[in-house]
Amino acid sequence: MSDLERAEPYGVLLYYKYASVPDLDELVSFYERSCNSLGLLGRVRLAAHGVNVTVGGKLSALEEHIDVVKSNALFEGTDFKLASCDQPLNDKVAKECGFTSLSIRVVEELVTFSSHPLVRSPDISFAGRHLSALEFHSVLQSAGKLLDEGSPTSSERLVLLDARNLYETRIGKFHTPGLETLDPQIRQYSDLHDWIDDNSERLQGKCILMYCTGGIRCEMASAYIKGKGSGFENVYQLYGGIQRYLEQFPDGGFFKGKNFVFDHRISVGSSNANVISTCLLCSCPFDDYSTRCRCASCRMLVLVCDSCRVEGSIYTCELCQKHSKCGLSTPATENCKSEVLPREIKLSTLSSERQGFGASRKLRILCLHGFRQNASSFKGRTASLAKKLRNIAELVFVDAPHELCFIFQPPVIDGHSELSTEHRGPPPKEKCKKKFAWLVPPDFTAGSEADWKEADGPFDPLQYQQQTGGFDSSLAYLKSMYLQEGPFDGILGFSQGAAMAALVCAHKDKLKGEMNFRFAILCSGFTLNLAEFEHGSINCPSLHIFGRDHGRDRQIPNKASADLSEYFENGSRVVIQHDSGHIIPTRSPYIDEIKNFLQQFL
Repeated sequence: MSDLERAEPYGVLLYYKYASVPDLDELVSFYERSCNSLGLLGRVRLAAHGVNVTVGGKLSALEEHIDVVKSNALFEGTDFKLASCDQPLNDKVAKECGFTSLSIRVVEELVTFSSHPLVRSPDISFAGRHLSALEFHSVLQSAGKLLDEGSPTSSERLVLLDARNLYETRIGKFHTPGLETLDPQIRQYSDLHDWIDDNSERLQGKCILMYCTGGIRCEMASAYIKGKGSGFENVYQLYGGIQRYLEQFPDGGFFKGKNFVFDHRISVGSSNANVISTCLLCSCPFDDYSTRCRCASCRMLVLVCDSCRVEGSIYTCELCQKHSKCGLSTPATENCKSEVLPREIKLSTLSSERQGFGASRKLRILCLHGFRQNASSFKGRTASLAKKLRNIAELVFVDAPHELCFIFQPPVIDGHSELSTEHRGPPPKEKCKKKFAWLVPPDFTAGSEADWKEADGPFDPLQYQQQTGGFDSSLAYLKSMYLQEGPFDGILGFSQGAAMAALVCAHKDKLKGEMNFRFAILCSGFTLNLAEFEHGSINCPSLHIFGRDHGRDRQIPNKASADLSEYFENGSRVVIQHDSGHIIPTRSPYIDEIKNFLQQFL
C-alpha cells in the first residue's frame, strides 16, 4: 500500500437490517460488485431475513457504498454506523477480525442466538421498543420515573440487561447507582438463550432495558424475552447500541470503560475512558486485548498485562476457573502483586494430557480414522506424522461409533473359492480387532465381534459413495468425546474421517459451545451430504492433503478430494497434492507445509 493510499481517511462501517430478502443470489451479487469495486474488506452475512455487515475501507468508498445501499428499498430505515479510524496496523488482529479479506456468506441466522435448535425461533417483529441514545440516557438518569408508554412506576421494577459476552463486559459497561444491572457472563451470544431461560424469574414483571454493541443482538434477544408472555411485555433496547450512545455522549455518560468492537480497532473509548478491568494474573488495571491472549481451555479472550505476559505461557479464564476446568493460570512474574497458583502446587507437576496445559502448550488435534479402521490402527499408520509434529501438536485418536461386521474373503485357488467348510471359515476371533465407521449405508445393521460376513465380491473402490447415513449419531458421539477429552484446537480426518470432519466444519456455527475448534486437516477426503452447501461457503481454516491426478491413491480419486476442498472458503484453505498413495505423506516438502499451516494457530 502506497503512502498516498495510507494518507487517505480510513473508516469502519457497521449496519444490519432485518427484512424479507426476495432474492438472496441477487443480493450476494450486489455485495460482491459493490465491495470489490470499492476495495472494502470485512464480513458480510446474508440470510433470508436480512443482512449484517461490518466492513472497512477508505471513508469515501464507505460513503459511496452507503449511498448505493440506500437506493435499495430493502434497506429503508437502516442505521449506518460509520466511524473514522486508523488503518489496520496489527496484521494478526486484522486477520483474526476478518479485515484482511472480504467474506460474503449466506447463513441461516444473522447472529446465532442458540447453540441448539429452538422449537420456535423468536419473531423479530416482536422485538423490544427502540430507545434513542437520549431516551436511554434519560431513563437511566431518572430511573424510577415513568416512560412515555407502559413504563415502570418505581426504580425497583427497572433492570438493565447487558446482551454481550464476558470478554466485552470486562472492559466496559453501563453503571447507574441504585439500578440493578445483570451481566450474564457468557462466552458467546448463543449462550444467552439458556441464561434467559435460567433467569426468567429475575426478569418477569420487570421493565427490562437491554443494550449491546450496535443493536443487532438485542433484536433477537428482546423478541425472545417478550415471547415468554405475561410479565415479559416491557422490554426496551438501546437503538444503535453503545456506539450510538458514545457518539451522543462523548464523555461516556453512564457508560464506564471501553466499548469492545469486532474489528481491528478492538475497543473504542469515550473522552473519559477509565480502565475498569484488571489483568487476569496480577489484578492491575488493564484493558488491552491487542495481544489476543486466550484461555487455553475455552479459547475466550483474556486480559494479561505486559508485565505478566510471557511468550509460551498458558492462561485460564475466570469462567473455566469457576467451573473447575483446570482452574489454573501461569504464575505471575516478580513484577506482579500476587500469584495465581497455590504455593503447594507446581505447574510442572500438572498433566498436559487432557487440557493441553504446560510450559509450552501444544495444539491438540482430534483424529478421525477412515472406514473399517479403528483408533489403534490409525495411530499406527500416522506414527511418523505424530513423531514429526511432536513439538507442536498432540494427536488424540478415537474409535468411530458404528461397529462393523467382519468381512471374510475366502482364499482363491486356481481361480476358484470353492473350498471345504473348514478352510472357508474366518480366522480365529481373538486375532481380530473391531472395525468402525463414521458414516454407513442407510440400511446399515450394527455388527459385533461375533458377526462375520463373507465378501460377496471383490473390493468396490466406489463403496464410499453409498455410506451416507449415521451422521447424527456420529456427531452426538463426537460431542460426548469433546466433553470427556476436550478441548481440541483442530480436527484431522482421513478418508471417510475427512468426510465426517468436513460435515462437522459445515455445521461449525451451530456447534459453538459444544464443539469449538479452529481448523481442520482433511486427508484423502470426499464429499458426502453437502448438497445444501455451496462452494466456498464453509468458513473454517482448512488444510487439504490428497494425491495428484496421476498419483497412486487408488481408493479416493483426486477429483473427489479436490471437490471437497472447493466447499471451503477460498481465502482460508490450503491444498497439498502429493504423489504417494492412500496415506498422509510425511517427507519433505509435505511435512514442512503441514507444519507451516499449524504454526499460525500456535
